[in-house]
Amino acid sequence: MIAPEEVPSWIVFEDDRLLVVNKPGDVVCHPSKAGPWSSLVGALREYARLPTVHLVFRLDRETSGIVVMAKDARMASRLQIAMQERKVGKRYAAILTGNLAAPVTVDAPLGDDVSSPVFMKSAVVAPGEGQRAVTHFTPEARGGGFTLASIVTETGRKHQIRAHAQWLGHSLVGDKIYGPDARCYLDFIDHGWTEALAARLLLPRQALHCAEIDFRPAKLEHVFTAPLAADLRAFIAARNIASVINVPPAPPAAPVQTDRPGA
Repeated sequence: MIAPEEVPSWIVFEDDRLLVVNKPGDVVCHPSKAGPWSSLVGALREYARLPTVHLVFRLDRETSGIVVMAKDARMASRLQIAMQERKVGKRYAAILTGNLAAPVTVDAPLGDDVSSPVFMKSAVVAPGEGQRAVTHFTPEARGGGFTLASIVTETGRKHQIRAHAQWLGHSLVGDKIYGPDARCYLDFIDHGWTEALAARLLLPRQALHCAEIDFRPAKLEHVFTAPLAADLRAFIAARNIASVINVPPAPPAAPVQTDRPGA
């Protein structure tokens, strides 16, 4: 449950039509039956004292970072159309397992992972199957067997970043589904967070953060950014993950087609 006093500290930007927040990594976006303070949409509706707020796009519960809400239906429609027309840029930060030596682009289609014990899991599938998915990974820092990467997506498929990272052999730290074993997710559902899961996953949530949303391609003069979440900064500090030298900068946030939102 969200405490009302938490919400003001999440606000990145607010005007008469937009409400932009830096979502923590343990908050679900969509309303639930547990009341308004059980979801980001519900809490922001209460905060703004509006009958409704419109979620322009969502993040998975365990993904932190920028989430944009519209206060009226007309602005919501404008932003959703801009996303459908690939006029919104998105950039993420993630902590990957292993040392990613150089920038890499994954252009590999995604579809349902029919062999996984977790029915919602996506996987890279054969050419001609699934949906086209393109993800750019750029290492920013390395150390202790981990890589802090800047990630730009050109498409918005279900769990795209996480599935492509696993396919690369560099799963996200803390990922219960796309990490060392998808059964970690089932164990978590049955027993909650345990010492055994902590030993395998290292973080209680996937190390993924939406760092930037850029509306300038849609002719809106807004670029919203959010610093890396505190738990991810602490992990980086504890593992001495340091800056990478002589690596080209990450590409700018690319316009994204969001047929299936969520990272």
